Amino acid sequence: MEKRRIVITGMGVISPVGTGLNKFWTSLINGQSGIDKITRFDTSNLPTKIAGEVKDFNPENYIEKKELRRLDRFTQFAISATKMALEDSALDLSAVDRTRVGVILGSGIGGTITWEEQHKNLLNKGAGRVSPFFIPMMIVNMASGQVSMAFELKGPNFTVVTACASGTNAVGEAFRTLQRGDADIIISGGTEAPITELSLAGFSSMKALSTRNNEPSRASRPFDRDRDGFVMGEGAGILVMETLDSALKRNAKIYAEVIGYGTTADAYHLTQPAPEGEGASRAMKAAISDAGISANDVDYINAHGTSTPLNDKFETLAIKHTFGEHAYQLAVSSTKSMTGHLLGAAGAVETIASVLATYNDEIPPTINYENEDPECDLNYVPNKAIKRTVNVALSNSMGFGGHNACIIVKKYK
Repeated sequence: MEKRRIVITGMGVISPVGTGLNKFWTSLINGQSGIDKITRFDTSNLPTKIAGEVKDFNPENYIEKKELRRLDRFTQFAISATKMALEDSALDLSAVDRTRVGVILGSGIGGTITWEEQHKNLLNKGAGRVSPFFIPMMIVNMASGQVSMAFELKGPNFTVVTACASGTNAVGEAFRTLQRGDADIIISGGTEAPITELSLAGFSSMKALSTRNNEPSRASRPFDRDRDGFVMGEGAGILVMETLDSALKRNAKIYAEVIGYGTTADAYHLTQPAPEGEGASRAMKAAISDAGISANDVDYINAHGTSTPLNDKFETLAIKHTFGEHAYQLAVSSTKSMTGHLLGAAGAVETIASVLATYNDEIPPTINYENEDPECDLNYVPNKAIKRTVNVALSNSMGFGGHNACIIVKKYK
């Protein structure tokens, strides 16, 4: 059976560098950091005091006030970014068969803000003061569930949970679902609101986070010799994905075509990547094979690039194993240098960055790249965006548990 062609016709972003597609992209191209001191709670007892908080988002602009009390912040992000993406796509939902429109989202940890608040209620006020909305606000699938209810979308609906690969896996599974013919349109992407005291404490105990507290905007420095850990971020990236037939039928604007998806497991360690990035390399090769292209056709990689010592080293090795000599011709950048790491939303937001790179023929930089690491010796687009023809872009994500996922998009012709 011939695979159906799948395109991206709308996008919505809520991120530490800006809410809305234009603000997000302008910030990335200008090398603007969204990392700063945490304002939401007291960090005096925490070794890490910085994060990529979303500062310009008012949920009341997108969701009725009475509804907001029943939605964790990660779900508020998902619904709001979906509204943006639908508006961007000019999709008239009343003119389509809603049983053929699905929602497939990714999230790593879901309603952690609600979890912490309600646990405090239990300890301080007793079981009777735990909200009846605690469970439906906290469970990870509720973002996709609430999006489907908000827009009456009755097609395939599920949530992917693969830690920091969740957003990319969600986009990949939407791609597969559309290719198979199980839907005509899918709202896909990722959402995460993980910036809480407990989350920071947990990641700090693992020694995973940067402690460059006095220089927040310089803390996330992927591939730089002096990187010391990732910086947590929050937000959502939502894409309207549809079959080419559906897009052409309604004369939609097409940003890019999705052509390849690869996903693998390291089967190695709870948190560390497999040696030499073996699992990540297999995922990239699988996506390239799925796309029916040569490795040499890839122009740009939006790297996972977390700013942790092992990830950046092994991702660099994985790119070399996958692309050989072509690795040195590629542009490779990590937008996490600006946004921080959005965990389960990262892959979706970075897929959007990859789509915009192909659409605009411009590649966002890796900022804070100041000191070369001899083990990271590729072209990481240091500090300034570059104008360059991007016909094919690949986005990498890797998650705790050894999950690897890659998406390939190309310029629509």
